[in-house]
Amino acid sequence: MAKCSFNQVQVGGVVTCVPPLEKCIDNEIGLFGGNEKQIARLKKTIGLDRRRVVEPGTTAADLCEAAARRLLKGTSLEPEAIDAVIFVTQTPDYLQPCNAAVLHGRLDLPKSCAALDVNLGCSGYVYGLWLAHMMVSAGGCERVLLLAGDTISRLVNPKDRAVAPLFGDGGSATLIQRSDCESPAWFSLETDGKGFDKLIVPAGGQRRPSSVETQAEVADKSGNVRAPENLFMDGAEIFNFSIIEEPKAVRDLVDYAGLDLDAVDYFVFHQANRYILSNIAKRLKIDPTKVPMRTVERYGNQSSASIPSAMCGELQDVLRGAESQRVLLSGFGVGLSWASVILDIAELAVCEIIECAPSE
Repeated sequence: MAKCSFNQVQVGGVVTCVPPLEKCIDNEIGLFGGNEKQIARLKKTIGLDRRRVVEPGTTAADLCEAAARRLLKGTSLEPEAIDAVIFVTQTPDYLQPCNAAVLHGRLDLPKSCAALDVNLGCSGYVYGLWLAHMMVSAGGCERVLLLAGDTISRLVNPKDRAVAPLFGDGGSATLIQRSDCESPAWFSLETDGKGFDKLIVPAGGQRRPSSVETQAEVADKSGNVRAPENLFMDGAEIFNFSIIEEPKAVRDLVDYAGLDLDAVDYFVFHQANRYILSNIAKRLKIDPTKVPMRTVERYGNQSSASIPSAMCGELQDVLRGAESQRVLLSGFGVGLSWASVILDIAELAVCEIIECAPSE
């Protein structure tokens, strides 16, 4: 496990932006052959309900731009104050250039500001925090703007009931800055590339370029319809990976930090689905009230934006309060990749979810 720690670096604010269009599994009964009991079961056990998805013309960059503008306003910062921008996404606007460069221009950030993209999904927010902490700790940056967002609904075939009801869209902006106060942070980052094909868009890249063949829809033995250019997920393998690796990673990180599980006030996991989250909590024997689980039911699985969305949607009041909260953030998924961090958060200048209209 790649582990490291930092000090005197803090989170100054978090904003998540979601699109206004809401879809509900109750209105997609046709996907399940009219089986209302199956939908009721999915809502009860998996936590599937509503999700937010972008309309044509809206991208992850648009969502993150809206979040970044609100963040800068809420922290009373001018664009010139930002020394680096990191954009975590798997759904960029262009193959070239990177989204970070695009938003660097749209946000009018200074030429002295570094800008780079990170191609990660569910673990990407924590990886982004790790990079930002390194940049600040190295001495070259006072403030780093971390943008994390995806529009996975664009990659999902609407006729694939295995994944279509799961994924929502979102974008986030987080300020990471130098602090004069003690603010320890402990990170762990892990990868299992042998499982790269368990959550994948098989075609459309350079390995298997887009063609008539890769755009052709095919039904699998379970009746799920998708093309090779659509997202594929091996649900059983992803579930097994999540409930085996996540509890172990959390325990290892807590041990590395010299803490115990009771010392953590909140555990904010990637909002995959409620069934996975509740299983992780049970295996760790932690109080479920310390584990936000409602975000996925409101907005869907938002990939890299799911952790900041849960922070803004379910922990807004406590993270803006004067009393410091020790929070463990942990993302897991595509790669296969997983990453966790323990950090102290208090008095965030802004911590909220906003809505972005297509015209913004």
